[in-house]
Amino acid sequence: MCVCSCKPCYETSLTDAQWAVIEPLLPVRDLRRGGRPLKFSRRLVLDTVLYVLGTGCAWRLVPHDLAPWDVAYRWFRSWAADGTWDRVHDALRDRIRVAEGRDPEPSAAVLDSQSAKSHQGGESIGYDAGKRVRGRKRHLLVDTCGLVLRAVVHSASVQDRAGAKLVLTGIRELFPRVGLVWVDGGYVNRVDSGLIRWAADNENVEIVAVPRNADVKGFQVLPRRWVVERTFSWLGRCRRLARDYERKTAHAEAMIKVAMIRLMAARLAGETIEPHGPIETEAARRLTDDLDHE
Repeated sequence: MCVCSCKPCYETSLTDAQWAVIEPLLPVRDLRRGGRPLKFSRRLVLDTVLYVLGTGCAWRLVPHDLAPWDVAYRWFRSWAADGTWDRVHDALRDRIRVAEGRDPEPSAAVLDSQSAKSHQGGESIGYDAGKRVRGRKRHLLVDTCGLVLRAVVHSASVQDRAGAKLVLTGIRELFPRVGLVWVDGGYVNRVDSGLIRWAADNENVEIVAVPRNADVKGFQVLPRRWVVERTFSWLGRCRRLARDYERKTAHAEAMIKVAMIRLMAARLAGETIEPHGPIETEAARRLTDDLDHE
């Protein structure tokens, strides 16, 4: 049976240029190991995963002209388990850094977390008393371009300082040149500065806090910290990430990687994804102004 090659036209579907960037990085099936020929192409499967990610619909509600939901979910789950999403994501991130004239290995990073409500339970569900959210936290470590270096999803009941240790543990083995990490004031305060000592002693990383100006109300651009906030804004364009619908934290982390893969593939293909809505547009304008002033 031949592989289906139909190309549904959805806003979330990959363009030809984006697919040309991603396709060489996907694993190639070894025909010597046998098995049935593929009934649905990898591009169609990936378009189905991106449809779920972008629209936020349930797997069982994907349109019939995409791959069957169980096929797409099986591939998504398999690629999350064998590290395919991670490998594709890391390869694209390195290519973007090189294209921008940077070393593939970053030397500085920015750390922050985001609490997300959980919909139907699953593993590692807790309550964030500070933000009054029952669900999970997404802890992101990004480079100075806003590209994700490490994403860890854990219970919302885990404090930021404890969650930071989960993210930073072994970071020098993955990124040997990282020696500086910017964080917000919640990670470092007068009561508990243990994270600074722990990072210096165990990971040889310097933690630098960028405090918020308490006199300024509403949105404000903070040096360095705006980079990770912009990354959360990028992820917020995907409705699947508006809440945490995944029952496993590994799948929640994989969804973050898939969202970044789509964004980086578009950038490498010379395409841009413009912000929509007055709030995101205004935030993008202020962030651009702040970048021009640096």
